[in-house]
Amino acid sequence: MLALFGFLTVGIFLALTLFTRTSVLVGLVLVPIIFAVLAGRGGDLGEFIGDGLLQVAPIAVMMTFAILFFAVMMEAGLFDPLIRRIVGWAKGDPVKIAIGTALVTMCVHLDGDGAATFLITLSAFLPVYRRIGMRPLALTAIVALGAGLMNMLPWGGPTLRAMAALDLTASEVFVPMVVPMIAGGLWVLVASYIIGRMERKRLGTITLDAAAPAVAPAPVAPVAPVSVGSAGDGTDADWTPADASPADEAHADDDHARRDHGVPRWRMAVNVVLTLALVAVLFTHTVPMEVCFIVAFTVAACVNIPKWRDQQQLFRDHGANVVLVTSMVFAAGVFTGVLGNTGMIENMARTLADVIPESFGGVLPVLVAVVSMPLSLVFTPDAFYFGVMPVFAHTAEVMGVDPAMIARGAISGQMTTGFPLSPLTASTFILIGMAKVELGKHQRFTFLWAWGTTLVITVTAVLTGALTF
Repeated sequence: MLALFGFLTVGIFLALTLFTRTSVLVGLVLVPIIFAVLAGRGGDLGEFIGDGLLQVAPIAVMMTFAILFFAVMMEAGLFDPLIRRIVGWAKGDPVKIAIGTALVTMCVHLDGDGAATFLITLSAFLPVYRRIGMRPLALTAIVALGAGLMNMLPWGGPTLRAMAALDLTASEVFVPMVVPMIAGGLWVLVASYIIGRMERKRLGTITLDAAAPAVAPAPVAPVAPVSVGSAGDGTDADWTPADASPADEAHADDDHARRDHGVPRWRMAVNVVLTLALVAVLFTHTVPMEVCFIVAFTVAACVNIPKWRDQQQLFRDHGANVVLVTSMVFAAGVFTGVLGNTGMIENMARTLADVIPESFGGVLPVLVAVVSMPLSLVFTPDAFYFGVMPVFAHTAEVMGVDPAMIARGAISGQMTTGFPLSPLTASTFILIGMAKVELGKHQRFTFLWAWGTTLVITVTAVLTGALTF
């Protein structure tokens, strides 16, 4: 019965969000609470919810100060030279911008952290997309594809969990998947090219002055997912560029001209060093992310806005964005806390394993790989890698199949290519929040592209022997 309630909880929540029948926050909180009460666990909801909130609290803290840190950097014009170079290279060509987005995303995600990747890449590219007139939906899709692929790295969360759950090494799980991962990377570039072609067909190639400032005056900071079009089919037909008005463009140029000349060189140098140091520390994972961003923001505030009055203005300008995004994170904590502590997820895992016939043991690794990406929408990484995957691995071992192949199949999509679409990961809300794209539209537009990455990885893994029938 708990498994049924669990599947109903996830299914109804996904249906409500996919078809935008309610806000994500309401769905994350009320749907699991209702089914927990129906399951007779209403008396324990306080403990369950509290546990879930404690689990996501560090993420909420990190997001709060990360938003503020990058808001300071954006207002200081740190990313303006990079953006101008990208626009200058692309010459207004959406195809080049799309491919550049994918390449930068894959490079930034070398540290394996989705939240930092989304904060950095969207801060840099969203003004470019606005300037060109490209849809934010195209940006979230391309960034999701690049980050999802790179989440397969052995220091990424999914691969680490897969190795820990089955007591395997990186040479057993990840090394055989290097060639399939490279093939997946090529697919990401092809997909980005196709999406860029779609945007080029819609917009044409726009002639831009590479020397002109290429970003809008408003700093970019994540906000809650809101509607960006009324077409309802994921095409954002009614979306218009933020800089569509010539008067706004002139204001942007004037604003950035003043800003470029108004920031002392020493301050810009400190900002560059501080940002590079932050990224370096994030790569080493020696200090918790929330601590990194608290310290980095404090230093950035002292350097760029030392007066308390100016700092208060920063909080006023971005406080609403912080609250809207972190509220989503805490709501996700309620969702996972209730599902995990009621036993729903555990029973869902057992049920899922039971429906697979023993005769399927030989093809189980490929089957796991094919369904791994869609399962990111249903299971948290802990639930899948520590609950579902060991059952699959044991079943395969009984049938004479190497359990390591189950792990390889799992990392082909479960919270790798699928994590930027999953409502169970807080970083997804950073991605869609910064671009002001609804979760349902993002999922509908990106799902097949992301699943395509998994299928390319799976086929290549079969051809190279990393997965066998």
